[in-house]
Amino acid sequence: MDALIVAVSQYLLYFILAAAAVAWLYLPRPDKVGMAAQAIVAVVIMVVLIKFAAAIYTDPRPFVVDPSIKPLFAHPADNGFPSDHTALAATVALVVMMYRRWLGAALLAAGIVLGAARVAAHVHHVPDIAAGVLIALLAVGAASVIWRYVRPHLPSSRSRSGFHGPGGGGH
Repeated sequence: MDALIVAVSQYLLYFILAAAAVAWLYLPRPDKVGMAAQAIVAVVIMVVLIKFAAAIYTDPRPFVVDPSIKPLFAHPADNGFPSDHTALAATVALVVMMYRRWLGAALLAAGIVLGAARVAAHVHHVPDIAAGVLIALLAVGAASVIWRYVRPHLPSSRSRSGFHGPGGGGH
């Protein structure tokens, strides 16, 4: 059982990322641009929120709090709050969910399983995982709002008939 926990803890994130990439490949071109843009913005916001959360709250890892607990894999004894792995998995899943609802939901479930495995591996506490999911929700929500504002202002989303940029001009 420990081997399964370690495998899920360390490798499920790669499956989630690969599934998101495959989903992206099968999207129509306008959705590819939207998904990519929102993913990039969401990940940047996620990283900023992780750094902010870690700066204002410290949650020593379980094996630091209780030295009798041994993690199932080697891990630095740094701040465990929030879970970076869970935040990234949930961020990717939520972005996918905006374009492929069921796949995104499955990936979000996988991200929560990843977080649970990291708790079972003794490298995180449950609040670290919950904070990772909350950060993902905030990051993707903000990226979605930004995209809704930016998208109509992009040249490719304007009518191609007669529009020649600022100032009119043209023929």
